[in-house]
Amino acid sequence: MLEKIKSLSEKYFSETQSYRHHIHSNPELSFQEFETSKYIQNHLTEMGIEFEVKAETGIVAHIKGNNPTKKVVALRADIDALPIQESNEVSYKSKNAGVMHACGHDVHTSSLLTAVKILNETKTNWEGTVKAIFQPAEEKLPGGASIMIKEGALENPKAHSIIGQHVMPLIETGKVGFRSGKYMASTDELYIKVIGKGGHGAMPQFNIDPVLITSHMIVALQQVVSRNADPKMPSVLSFGKVIANGATNVIPNEVLIEGTFRTLDEDWRAKAHEHIRTIATGIVESMGGKIELEIRKGYPFLVNDERLTSVAKNAAIEYLGEENVIDLDIWMAAEDFAYYSQIMPASFYRLGTGNKSKGITASVHTPNFDIDENALKIGPGLMAWIALKELDY
Repeated sequence: MLEKIKSLSEKYFSETQSYRHHIHSNPELSFQEFETSKYIQNHLTEMGIEFEVKAETGIVAHIKGNNPTKKVVALRADIDALPIQESNEVSYKSKNAGVMHACGHDVHTSSLLTAVKILNETKTNWEGTVKAIFQPAEEKLPGGASIMIKEGALENPKAHSIIGQHVMPLIETGKVGFRSGKYMASTDELYIKVIGKGGHGAMPQFNIDPVLITSHMIVALQQVVSRNADPKMPSVLSFGKVIANGATNVIPNEVLIEGTFRTLDEDWRAKAHEHIRTIATGIVESMGGKIELEIRKGYPFLVNDERLTSVAKNAAIEYLGEENVIDLDIWMAAEDFAYYSQIMPASFYRLGTGNKSKGITASVHTPNFDIDENALKIGPGLMAWIALKELDY
């Protein structure tokens, strides 16, 4: 069966490539993936696959093998793009100004479409049911995964476990990576307004300087991680946006700050929020200012189930050889696949898409991100093979 799956993944490479090029050329932002959804639905219909629509643009397809109620495993791909202007000069360059598949969701979706095709073609050779979840809005809060879960995407029939595949340009094409246990961070967005009293820069005695107050506040907030977090618990507090719209001789009335807090423990996450509020408020008010602070809670941390990840990793070793399966470190980026991992056995692994010899090294979320498309020969078959190994476990 393994050789059959590998053969079909190679056989349908040009189709996978075609899927990817179409989706890449026609990217749509989170919660706006209407044409992408129609494209997926049309191909599923052509394959004769049953599906239902969730969360407006999400799709749940069912591929039933023999004895379909024996066990159910879900495969997930995200379908949305990012608000980035593409700089690549390729035949499949984005046609939509300011929108780009810069995180590989076109790869995930095209791989899952072909995996569905492979599973459907081999369904008389395996038992159980595979749910193929094409999920919207991974890139935007509250995250399409949370909505798909609320709308019953994992029910009727109920999935026993879920597997997700994501591109990784830091890994060379031909290799994949796995990590058991805690893998990706929770993510919270911080929005702060420090309000003072503006005026002439030459007469600071008449002002309450929000720029100075903000400077002290940002420095003081670094102790949330350096002096409150357990050193063994990965945590990140970063501020990436500070707007003090004054001038060389004008102190503004207010300063706007935006940042992110990330960690891998829900209890510490809640405590950190308290520390952030206490420190920020204390500093600002002690210096005569006022503060408006919003902590917009985002995705939880992502944890890979030990048993399922072992099954998936061993399946990958069978598929690619042990030398092409690597261990991953903790990754402090966030993923809404984490919602699935909080309620059921889940495993989120990485598909290598980089190729230094071809100059394909750009990171995700950049205007020149692209992949070595030889990865598309591997992605679909590997997803299908992992699903079958889990069904057989």
